[in-house]
Amino acid sequence: MKKNRHNLSKSDVVEQIPAACADELTAVEFFEMQRWGDNPCCVKCGSVAVYKMADAKTGERNSRYLWRCRDCKEQYTVRIGTVYEESRLPMRHWAYAFWRACTSKKGVSALEIKRHCQISYKSALFLMNRIRFAMAPDFDNAPPLTGDVEVDETWVGGKPRYKGNNPRGRGTSKLPVFAAVERGGEIRRKVVPDVTGKTLKAAIRQVVDPRARIISDENPSYKGIGKEFTGGHESVCHSAKEYARGDVNTNTAESSFALVKRGIVGVYHNVSQRYLYRYLWQFDFVWNSRKLNDGERTILAVKAAEGKRLTYRAIQ
Repeated sequence: MKKNRHNLSKSDVVEQIPAACADELTAVEFFEMQRWGDNPCCVKCGSVAVYKMADAKTGERNSRYLWRCRDCKEQYTVRIGTVYEESRLPMRHWAYAFWRACTSKKGVSALEIKRHCQISYKSALFLMNRIRFAMAPDFDNAPPLTGDVEVDETWVGGKPRYKGNNPRGRGTSKLPVFAAVERGGEIRRKVVPDVTGKTLKAAIRQVVDPRARIISDENPSYKGIGKEFTGGHESVCHSAKEYARGDVNTNTAESSFALVKRGIVGVYHNVSQRYLYRYLWQFDFVWNSRKLNDGERTILAVKAAEGKRLTYRAIQ
């Protein structure tokens, strides 16, 4: 029986990715298979009466890898309606960047993509920003976190105003980042303007199911939030060196922050405050798909690229 290439196993993807990163036609066909499977259709009208355009002289596939719809007569490529639409970068570079972004737990820098693909830094950065946009969570349609939900905040980037002062980042140029993570489930992270009770409680309400149990540290900003959730609110007191009391702890949230900080320090070295949220998209995507293998995670990211556009103007 013929194998459905649309449902690739880990070994299949591991076998195909190197070829897709080295050959343009293989890369194009790889992206076409992930988008349409064995049933290609028109991106304009949805018709399945489509065909690959061929060179009139050689009979080989068109050099632009065009498709044409017999119904609406429109021409298109696999790029249309995705984050790589109107990009002049070869699809083999997109294949490599998707693979690296999905298999590197602490991220991959644009400088590394630049060196490996032999493209400009500007092109590599734009490519990575588009991939992060494909990984962006859909907060409006994402299911709320349930069960035991750990909430915590941290400070990312910048330097302390005075050396050795404010180790948690308060009063510095660092940005506060809030996280809510369901034990055994997904994480929701966002840059917040401050760590006041009003801001943090609003962030919790946005992503946590009312039936959940909230678990935090002793930060007074969370005081009173338990009244709004059926499971109540419990906390540990880190200042008294209490890091766990039974199943009450924030270890999961703290470990997720550790990956972010190690990635920023060890891979990116410096992240603009203006674009920190985009890097959080990538860290959260990898975290939320941690139970998948590298091949499955790569396919998930490629499929998420459909229906999203990020223009150069939006990057600025």
